[in-house]
Amino acid sequence: MGPLQIILGGLVIIVSISSLFRFYSAGFFLHNEDICRHFYGFKEDYEGFDIKALSARVEEVLAQMESLQNKLESTVQQMEKNKESMTANISKTEYKKFLEEEVIQPLYSAHISLRQIRFPRAEGIGNATIKEEPLINSFVVEEIRKYITPKENRLGKINFYGTGKVYNTIGHACVLMKKELEEYMDYDIGSYCKDDWNQAQKLMINGCDPLPRRRCLTRASKLYLGPYPINESLWRIPDGRNVRWSNYQCRNFECLSSKNPKRGYSKCAGCFEMEKEKLKWVTNSSLPVDFLIRDVLGIKPGEIRIGLDFGVGTGTFAARMREQNVTIISTALNLGAPFSETIALRGLIPLYVTLNQRLPFFDNTMDLIHTSGFMDGWLDLQLMDFILFDWDRILRPGGLLWIDRFFCDRKALDDYMYMFLQFRYKKHKWSISPKSRDDVFLSALLEKPPRSL
Repeated sequence: MGPLQIILGGLVIIVSISSLFRFYSAGFFLHNEDICRHFYGFKEDYEGFDIKALSARVEEVLAQMESLQNKLESTVQQMEKNKESMTANISKTEYKKFLEEEVIQPLYSAHISLRQIRFPRAEGIGNATIKEEPLINSFVVEEIRKYITPKENRLGKINFYGTGKVYNTIGHACVLMKKELEEYMDYDIGSYCKDDWNQAQKLMINGCDPLPRRRCLTRASKLYLGPYPINESLWRIPDGRNVRWSNYQCRNFECLSSKNPKRGYSKCAGCFEMEKEKLKWVTNSSLPVDFLIRDVLGIKPGEIRIGLDFGVGTGTFAARMREQNVTIISTALNLGAPFSETIALRGLIPLYVTLNQRLPFFDNTMDLIHTSGFMDGWLDLQLMDFILFDWDRILRPGGLLWIDRFFCDRKALDDYMYMFLQFRYKKHKWSISPKSRDDVFLSALLEKPPRSL
């Protein structure tokens, strides 16, 4: 009996090993995505498509339908059980309420969930790859889905970020930028970071934001000197030795002149030329859309103390407001030139954020929001809606929104005017002026009303 058991045991072991080898050869020990590639043969076509999220949404709908079926069956059984004790028929009102709450609403919810499932869609022409918006099927609430859906630029324009879409950030876009994020986080702990700030900025612009912290030491210019004294630095181009130039087309501030077509950036052509910058917001202009700082501050004497300049530039608006004892934080990305470093070396505060990021300020805290140079007619209207609501969130009651030289196509002006006027702010200034035959400028100074609960 003993030898027979040994022989049978050996056969079991051999069969088990053989079965495991067959499963391994067939691909059953691969990851989910690898199994799909192994059995169904797609490689690049469905790369980036979130099958797990899609499956979860389908399971969610099936669970809703099963719950509805169980509830209806339970109700029918209860009615059958109590039919002898029922002395009167159910009223039409009660029957209608039952259908609405127990049947129609669950069916409607399941129907909407099914319609919201996003399948891969082909992008491009010819040999297109199939790509979905990252993780959108993981969310049920429609506002989240609208928020994270990339907003295509109007009229097919490429924006000053160099992209055809804007990706709002909740970190989800990192799923589609796995390779770039892994490169960014590939470093030796405690050593110097690679000079890869442009890689980080690329991740931010494409929605992979906020970025993870890193445990490496940031690099500085080998020739770094102390900045100029504050009264001198405010209106003087910084020392070029304080900037890391390796990732720019230019290698010094002289190269960034507006006369140089190969300077590497397109916005605010003369913003590295202090003689031109000194004229902004303090001298009269021939255009009615150019408001002066003294006139704006005169509307709320003594009340404007802190604010945000949301635009593209080297901090000149903040410098002028500083002379009026107003503290302004300037948003800045290094889009072809060292904007952030320049603002800081002038003794001002740069905030390194993208257009697609929720502003890191608490509700009702800013006295002033000024925007110039970055907002124009390429913006998707829904994207602009999310931006303006965020500005409204941080602007205090009685605070001022200064829209400075916003420009768009004449035909789109009504759409953008509605976007600005929908909050019912008080108009202090409102001016429209032609920019070209087809485009117009719009400047406005609006006051946020108090909103009592």
